[in-house]
Amino acid sequence: MYFDIADPSFSVQSELVRQARERDWYAETSYGIAVLRYEETRELLRHPKLRQGSVRWPAHHGITSGPFADWWSNWVLNKEGQDHHRLRRLLNPAFSRRLVDGLVPRFQALAAELVDGFAEPDRCEFVSEFASPYAARVIAIMLGLPEEEWPVIARDSGTIGLAMNVTIRDDLPAIEAALDRLYGYVDEVVAKRRHDPHDDFVTALLRARDDEDRLTETELRDSLVLLIFGGYDTTRNQLGLAMQTFMDHPAQWRLLAERPELGGAAVEEVMRVNPTTTWVTREALEDFTFQGLDIAAGTTLHLFTESSGTDPRAVPDGDRFDITAERPPHFGFGGGIHYCLGHLVARCDMSQALPLLARRMRDPRPGDGARWMPRSGNTGPIELPVTFTPAP
Repeated sequence: MYFDIADPSFSVQSELVRQARERDWYAETSYGIAVLRYEETRELLRHPKLRQGSVRWPAHHGITSGPFADWWSNWVLNKEGQDHHRLRRLLNPAFSRRLVDGLVPRFQALAAELVDGFAEPDRCEFVSEFASPYAARVIAIMLGLPEEEWPVIARDSGTIGLAMNVTIRDDLPAIEAALDRLYGYVDEVVAKRRHDPHDDFVTALLRARDDEDRLTETELRDSLVLLIFGGYDTTRNQLGLAMQTFMDHPAQWRLLAERPELGGAAVEEVMRVNPTTTWVTREALEDFTFQGLDIAAGTTLHLFTESSGTDPRAVPDGDRFDITAERPPHFGFGGGIHYCLGHLVARCDMSQALPLLARRMRDPRPGDGARWMPRSGNTGPIELPVTFTPAP
Protein backbone atom coordinates (compact mmCIF):
# COMPACT_ATOMS: atom_id res chain seq x y z
CA MET A 1 0.00 0.00 0.00
CA TYR A 2 1.12 3.59 -0.70
CA PHE A 3 0.55 6.70 1.46
CA ASP A 4 1.08 10.26 0.25
CA ILE A 5 1.99 11.48 3.72
CA ALA A 6 3.15 14.83 2.30
CA ASP A 7 -0.50 15.61 1.49
CA PRO A 8 -1.93 17.83 4.29
CA SER A 9 -5.22 15.95 4.04
CA PHE A 10 -3.56 12.64 4.91
CA SER A 11 -4.16 11.41 8.48
CA VAL A 12 -1.95 8.97 10.34
CA GLN A 13 -5.07 7.94 12.28
CA SER A 14 -7.15 7.12 9.21
CA GLU A 15 -8.90 3.86 8.39
CA LEU A 16 -6.50 3.56 5.46
CA VAL A 17 -3.60 3.22 7.91
CA ARG A 18 -5.53 0.68 9.97
CA GLN A 19 -6.19 -1.41 6.88
CA ALA A 20 -2.55 -1.25 5.81
CA ARG A 21 -1.42 -2.32 9.29
CA GLU A 22 -3.56 -5.43 9.02
CA ARG A 23 -2.03 -6.31 5.65
CA ASP A 24 1.63 -5.84 6.54
CA TRP A 25 4.04 -4.16 8.95
CA TYR A 26 4.96 -1.39 6.51
CA ALA A 27 3.68 0.75 3.62
CA GLU A 28 5.42 2.74 0.89
CA THR A 29 5.18 6.54 1.24
CA SER A 30 6.05 9.75 -0.55
CA TYR A 31 9.12 10.01 1.72
CA GLY A 32 10.17 6.36 1.94
CA ILE A 33 8.69 3.69 4.21
CA ALA A 34 6.07 3.90 6.96
CA VAL A 35 6.41 1.37 9.80
CA LEU A 36 2.96 0.55 11.21
CA ARG A 37 3.28 -2.17 13.86
CA TYR A 38 4.55 -2.12 17.43
CA GLU A 39 7.22 -4.81 17.41
CA GLU A 40 8.81 -3.64 14.15
CA THR A 41 8.84 -0.05 15.44
CA ARG A 42 10.49 -1.17 18.68
CA GLU A 43 13.22 -3.07 16.82
CA LEU A 44 13.91 -0.42 14.20
CA LEU A 45 14.21 2.41 16.72
CA ARG A 46 17.44 0.76 17.92
CA HIS A 47 18.56 -0.98 14.74
CA PRO A 48 22.36 -0.70 14.28
CA LYS A 49 22.02 -0.02 10.54
CA LEU A 50 19.78 3.01 11.04
CA ARG A 51 20.59 6.52 12.18
CA GLN A 52 18.40 9.42 13.28
CA GLY A 53 16.48 10.33 10.14
CA SER A 54 14.95 13.75 10.76
CA VAL A 55 18.11 15.47 9.53
CA ARG A 56 16.78 15.02 5.97
CA TRP A 57 13.34 16.48 6.68
CA PRO A 58 14.03 19.92 5.15
CA ALA A 59 15.60 18.31 2.06
CA HIS A 60 12.45 16.24 1.52
CA HIS A 61 10.78 19.58 0.84
CA GLY A 62 13.55 21.10 -1.28
CA ILE A 63 15.04 23.15 1.58
CA THR A 64 18.80 22.62 1.47
CA SER A 65 20.22 25.99 2.50
CA GLY A 66 19.35 29.10 4.45
CA PRO A 67 18.97 29.99 8.15
CA PHE A 68 16.42 27.30 8.90
CA ALA A 69 18.37 24.52 7.16
CA ASP A 70 21.53 25.54 9.04
CA TRP A 71 19.78 25.57 12.42
CA TRP A 72 18.08 22.23 11.75
CA SER A 73 21.34 20.50 10.89
CA ASN A 74 22.90 21.72 14.15
CA TRP A 75 20.26 20.19 16.43
CA VAL A 76 21.55 17.71 19.00
CA LEU A 77 18.74 15.46 17.74
CA ASN A 78 20.34 15.41 14.29
CA LYS A 79 23.90 14.76 15.45
CA GLU A 80 25.50 11.35 15.76
CA GLY A 81 28.47 9.83 17.59
CA GLN A 82 30.70 12.01 19.75
CA ASP A 83 29.03 15.28 18.72
CA HIS A 84 25.66 13.94 19.84
CA HIS A 85 27.04 12.53 23.09
CA ARG A 86 28.86 15.76 23.98
CA LEU A 87 25.91 18.07 23.30
CA ARG A 88 23.43 15.82 25.05
CA ARG A 89 25.64 15.57 28.15
CA LEU A 90 25.89 19.35 28.34
CA LEU A 91 22.13 19.89 27.92
CA ASN A 92 20.93 17.08 30.20
CA PRO A 93 21.29 19.00 33.51
CA ALA A 94 18.43 21.33 32.51
CA PHE A 95 16.05 18.38 32.69
CA SER A 96 17.32 16.27 35.61
CA ARG A 97 14.74 14.33 37.65
CA ARG A 98 15.77 16.08 40.85
CA LEU A 99 15.24 19.51 39.31
CA VAL A 100 11.95 18.55 37.67
CA ASP A 101 10.52 16.92 40.82
CA GLY A 102 11.39 20.02 42.83
CA LEU A 103 9.26 22.16 40.51
CA VAL A 104 6.00 20.23 40.99
CA PRO A 105 4.47 22.87 43.34
CA ARG A 106 5.20 25.60 40.79
CA PHE A 107 3.58 23.59 38.00
CA GLN A 108 0.49 23.05 40.16
CA ALA A 109 0.26 26.73 41.10
CA LEU A 110 0.72 27.79 37.48
CA ALA A 111 -2.08 25.51 36.26
CA ALA A 112 -4.44 26.83 38.96
CA GLU A 113 -3.54 30.44 38.13
CA LEU A 114 -4.35 29.95 34.44
CA VAL A 115 -7.71 28.26 35.11
CA ASP A 116 -8.62 31.04 37.54
CA GLY A 117 -7.75 33.53 34.81
CA PHE A 118 -10.13 32.24 32.12
CA ALA A 119 -12.01 35.17 30.58
CA GLU A 120 -15.34 33.41 31.14
CA PRO A 121 -16.19 31.06 34.02
CA ASP A 122 -17.65 28.22 31.92
CA ARG A 123 -15.77 28.32 28.64
CA CYS A 124 -12.30 28.93 27.27
CA GLU A 125 -10.23 28.78 24.12
CA PHE A 126 -8.03 26.06 25.51
CA VAL A 127 -4.89 26.64 23.44
CA SER A 128 -4.49 30.38 23.97
CA GLU A 129 -5.85 30.47 27.53
CA PHE A 130 -4.16 27.40 28.96
CA ALA A 131 -1.95 25.15 26.80
CA SER A 132 0.14 27.94 25.27
CA PRO A 133 0.90 30.03 28.38
CA TYR A 134 1.37 26.89 30.50
CA ALA A 135 3.93 25.36 28.11
CA ALA A 136 5.77 28.66 27.59
CA ARG A 137 5.99 29.49 31.28
CA VAL A 138 7.14 25.97 32.17
CA ILE A 139 10.08 26.19 29.77
CA ALA A 140 10.87 29.68 31.12
CA ILE A 141 10.96 28.22 34.64
CA MET A 142 13.18 25.34 33.52
CA LEU A 143 15.73 27.55 31.76
CA GLY A 144 15.64 30.46 34.20
CA LEU A 145 14.00 32.93 31.81
CA PRO A 146 11.59 35.63 33.02
CA GLU A 147 8.08 34.12 33.09
CA GLU A 148 6.51 37.40 32.00
CA GLU A 149 8.31 36.99 28.66
CA TRP A 150 6.26 33.88 27.84
CA PRO A 151 4.39 35.60 24.92
CA VAL A 152 7.70 35.96 23.05
CA ILE A 153 8.48 32.29 23.64
CA ALA A 154 4.99 31.21 22.59
CA ARG A 155 4.70 33.38 19.49
CA ASP A 156 7.99 32.49 17.88
CA SER A 157 8.23 28.89 19.08
CA GLY A 158 4.73 28.21 17.78
CA THR A 159 5.69 29.57 14.37
CA ILE A 160 8.92 27.56 14.27
CA GLY A 161 6.80 24.52 15.14
CA LEU A 162 5.25 24.77 11.66
CA ALA A 163 8.55 23.29 10.46
CA MET A 164 7.45 19.95 11.88
CA ASN A 165 4.40 19.85 9.62
CA VAL A 166 4.10 18.72 6.01
CA THR A 167 3.31 22.33 5.02
CA ILE A 168 6.87 23.39 5.88
CA ARG A 169 7.68 24.70 2.40
CA ASP A 170 4.73 27.10 2.36
CA ASP A 171 5.46 28.25 5.90
CA LEU A 172 9.22 28.71 5.46
CA PRO A 173 9.25 32.57 5.31
CA ALA A 174 7.32 32.82 8.58
CA ILE A 175 9.47 30.09 10.16
CA GLU A 176 12.73 31.85 9.28
CA ALA A 177 11.42 35.21 10.50
CA ALA A 178 10.44 33.63 13.84
CA LEU A 179 13.81 31.88 14.05
CA ASP A 180 15.58 35.21 13.55
CA ARG A 181 13.52 36.82 16.32
CA LEU A 182 14.18 33.93 18.71
CA TYR A 183 17.91 34.14 17.95
CA GLY A 184 17.73 37.82 18.89
CA TYR A 185 15.94 36.98 22.13
CA VAL A 186 18.51 34.30 23.02
CA ASP A 187 21.40 36.66 22.23
CA GLU A 188 19.96 39.22 24.68
CA VAL A 189 19.57 36.58 27.40
CA VAL A 190 23.14 35.35 26.90
CA ALA A 191 24.52 38.91 26.98
CA LYS A 192 22.70 39.59 30.26
CA ARG A 193 23.99 36.38 31.84
CA ARG A 194 27.56 37.16 30.81
CA HIS A 195 27.26 40.52 32.55
CA ASP A 196 25.21 39.24 35.51
CA PRO A 197 25.47 35.45 36.01
CA HIS A 198 22.52 33.71 37.69
CA ASP A 199 22.08 30.28 39.22
CA ASP A 200 20.28 29.02 36.12
CA PHE A 201 20.76 26.82 33.09
CA VAL A 202 21.84 29.57 30.68
CA THR A 203 24.67 30.55 33.01
CA ALA A 204 25.63 26.88 33.37
CA LEU A 205 25.87 26.55 29.59
CA LEU A 206 28.04 29.64 29.39
CA ARG A 207 30.40 28.13 31.95
CA ALA A 208 30.47 24.92 29.90
CA ARG A 209 32.18 26.89 27.16
CA ASP A 210 35.24 27.12 29.40
CA ASP A 211 35.69 23.42 30.07
CA GLU A 212 37.34 20.83 27.88
CA ASP A 213 34.18 20.09 25.88
CA ARG A 214 33.59 23.72 25.00
CA LEU A 215 30.34 24.68 23.35
CA THR A 216 30.92 26.89 20.34
CA GLU A 217 29.01 30.15 20.10
CA THR A 218 26.87 28.65 17.33
CA GLU A 219 26.14 25.53 19.38
CA LEU A 220 25.14 27.68 22.34
CA ARG A 221 22.67 29.78 20.31
CA ASP A 222 21.27 26.84 18.38
CA SER A 223 20.83 24.72 21.50
CA LEU A 224 19.03 27.42 23.46
CA VAL A 225 16.65 28.09 20.58
CA LEU A 226 16.01 24.35 20.29
CA LEU A 227 15.32 23.97 24.02
CA ILE A 228 12.91 26.90 24.04
CA PHE A 229 11.08 25.77 20.91
CA GLY A 230 11.07 22.06 21.75
CA GLY A 231 9.99 22.55 25.34
CA TYR A 232 7.10 24.74 24.28
CA ASP A 233 5.74 23.27 21.07
CA THR A 234 5.35 19.62 22.05
CA THR A 235 3.74 20.32 25.43
CA ARG A 236 1.28 22.85 24.00
CA ASN A 237 0.21 20.45 21.25
CA GLN A 238 0.01 17.42 23.54
CA LEU A 239 -2.11 19.23 26.12
CA GLY A 240 -4.57 20.19 23.39
CA LEU A 241 -4.70 16.60 22.16
CA ALA A 242 -5.22 15.40 25.73
CA MET A 243 -8.23 17.68 26.13
CA GLN A 244 -9.65 16.45 22.82
CA THR A 245 -9.16 12.82 23.87
CA PHE A 246 -10.80 13.26 27.27
CA MET A 247 -13.76 15.13 25.77
CA ASP A 248 -14.32 11.98 23.72
CA HIS A 249 -14.10 9.89 26.92
CA PRO A 250 -15.96 11.79 29.67
CA ALA A 251 -15.99 8.86 32.12
CA GLN A 252 -12.18 8.83 32.06
CA TRP A 253 -12.13 12.59 32.74
CA ARG A 254 -14.35 12.13 35.78
CA LEU A 255 -12.12 9.29 36.97
CA LEU A 256 -9.03 11.50 36.65
CA ALA A 257 -10.74 14.19 38.75
CA GLU A 258 -11.49 11.61 41.44
CA ARG A 259 -8.04 10.01 41.31
CA PRO A 260 -5.41 12.68 40.58
CA GLU A 261 -2.67 10.11 41.22
CA LEU A 262 -3.55 8.79 37.75
CA GLY A 263 -2.11 11.95 36.16
CA GLY A 264 1.06 10.19 35.03
CA ALA A 265 -0.85 7.25 33.59
CA ALA A 266 -3.18 9.68 31.81
CA VAL A 267 -0.22 11.30 30.04
CA GLU A 268 1.09 7.93 28.86
CA GLU A 269 -2.32 6.77 27.64
CA VAL A 270 -3.01 10.02 25.76
CA MET A 271 0.39 9.82 24.08
CA ARG A 272 -0.28 6.22 23.09
CA VAL A 273 -3.59 6.92 21.32
CA ASN A 274 -3.22 10.58 20.30
CA PRO A 275 0.46 11.70 20.15
CA THR A 276 1.55 15.06 18.79
CA THR A 277 4.67 13.40 17.36
CA THR A 278 2.93 11.26 14.75
CA TRP A 279 6.11 9.57 13.61
CA VAL A 280 9.73 9.02 14.64
CA THR A 281 12.22 9.05 11.78
CA ARG A 282 15.20 6.86 10.92
CA GLU A 283 17.52 6.65 7.89
CA ALA A 284 19.33 3.58 6.56
CA LEU A 285 23.11 3.82 6.82
CA GLU A 286 23.64 0.92 4.40
CA ASP A 287 21.70 -1.63 2.39
CA PHE A 288 20.09 -4.30 4.57
CA THR A 289 17.09 -6.61 4.70
CA PHE A 290 14.52 -6.47 7.49
CA GLN A 291 11.74 -9.03 7.73
CA GLY A 292 11.94 -9.78 4.04
CA LEU A 293 12.05 -6.12 2.92
CA ASP A 294 15.19 -4.88 1.14
CA ILE A 295 16.00 -1.41 2.45
CA ALA A 296 18.51 0.66 0.49
CA ALA A 297 21.06 2.99 2.06
CA GLY A 298 19.59 6.48 2.44
CA THR A 299 15.99 5.27 2.71
CA THR A 300 13.86 7.26 5.18
CA LEU A 301 11.65 5.28 7.55
CA HIS A 302 8.78 6.95 9.40
CA LEU A 303 7.78 4.91 12.43
CA PHE A 304 4.11 5.75 13.02
CA THR A 305 3.61 6.28 16.76
CA GLU A 306 -0.19 6.07 17.00
CA SER A 307 -0.43 3.09 14.66
CA SER A 308 2.20 1.20 16.66
CA GLY A 309 0.73 2.28 19.99
CA THR A 310 -2.71 0.91 19.10
CA ASP A 311 -1.44 -2.19 17.27
CA PRO A 312 -3.66 -5.09 18.44
CA ARG A 313 -0.68 -7.48 18.25
CA ALA A 314 0.93 -5.61 21.15
CA VAL A 315 -2.18 -4.12 22.78
CA PRO A 316 -5.20 -6.43 22.23
CA ASP A 317 -7.65 -3.65 23.16
CA GLY A 318 -5.45 -0.95 21.65
CA ASP A 319 -8.26 1.34 20.50
CA ARG A 320 -9.75 1.49 24.01
CA PHE A 321 -8.72 4.57 26.01
CA ASP A 322 -8.24 3.58 29.66
CA ILE A 323 -5.99 5.44 32.08
CA THR A 324 -6.05 2.51 34.54
CA ALA A 325 -4.89 -0.14 32.06
CA GLU A 326 -1.33 -1.45 31.89
CA ARG A 327 0.18 -0.81 28.46
CA PRO A 328 3.56 -1.45 26.81
CA PRO A 329 5.70 1.68 26.43
CA HIS A 330 4.62 4.07 23.66
CA PHE A 331 7.02 5.73 21.22
CA GLY A 332 5.83 9.34 21.51
CA PHE A 333 9.24 10.36 22.89
CA GLY A 334 11.20 8.31 20.35
CA GLY A 335 13.66 5.67 21.46
CA GLY A 336 17.30 4.66 21.66
CA ILE A 337 20.10 7.19 22.12
CA HIS A 338 17.92 9.96 20.64
CA TYR A 339 15.17 9.56 23.27
CA CYS A 340 13.55 12.95 23.89
CA LEU A 341 15.78 15.15 26.02
CA GLY A 342 12.85 16.80 27.80
CA HIS A 343 10.63 13.78 28.40
CA LEU A 344 10.78 14.12 32.21
CA VAL A 345 9.61 17.74 32.03
CA ALA A 346 6.78 16.96 29.63
CA ARG A 347 5.60 14.01 31.69
CA CYS A 348 5.77 15.96 34.93
CA ASP A 349 4.13 19.22 33.85
CA MET A 350 1.28 17.48 32.02
CA SER A 351 0.71 14.98 34.83
CA GLN A 352 0.20 17.92 37.20
CA ALA A 353 -1.96 19.97 34.84
CA LEU A 354 -4.43 17.31 33.68
CA PRO A 355 -5.83 16.23 37.10
CA LEU A 356 -6.24 19.88 38.14
CA LEU A 357 -8.08 20.62 34.91
CA ALA A 358 -10.28 17.58 35.45
CA ARG A 359 -11.24 18.79 38.92
CA ARG A 360 -11.90 22.37 37.83
CA MET A 361 -13.46 21.84 34.38
CA ARG A 362 -16.31 19.38 34.79
CA ASP A 363 -18.04 17.78 31.82
CA PRO A 364 -15.94 19.55 29.12
CA ARG A 365 -17.52 19.71 25.63
CA PRO A 366 -16.06 20.92 22.34
CA GLY A 367 -17.24 24.36 21.29
CA ASP A 368 -17.57 25.71 17.76
CA GLY A 369 -14.65 26.83 15.64
CA ALA A 370 -11.86 24.36 16.44
CA ARG A 371 -8.94 24.49 13.99
CA TRP A 372 -6.29 21.80 13.56
CA MET A 373 -2.85 21.24 12.11
CA PRO A 374 -2.52 18.43 9.55
CA ARG A 375 -2.70 14.94 11.07
CA SER A 376 0.83 14.09 9.97
CA GLY A 377 4.15 15.50 11.03
CA ASN A 378 3.62 17.11 14.44
CA THR A 379 -0.06 17.74 15.06
CA GLY A 380 -2.42 19.39 17.52
CA PRO A 381 -5.14 22.02 17.76
CA ILE A 382 -4.57 25.58 16.63
CA GLU A 383 -7.74 26.67 18.41
CA LEU A 384 -9.84 24.48 20.70
CA PRO A 385 -12.94 26.14 22.18
CA VAL A 386 -14.21 24.23 25.21
CA THR A 387 -17.33 24.69 27.32
CA PHE A 388 -17.57 23.14 30.77
CA THR A 389 -19.26 23.24 34.15
CA PRO A 390 -17.00 25.08 36.59
CA ALA A 391 -16.36 23.35 39.90
CA PRO A 392 -17.78 25.13 42.97
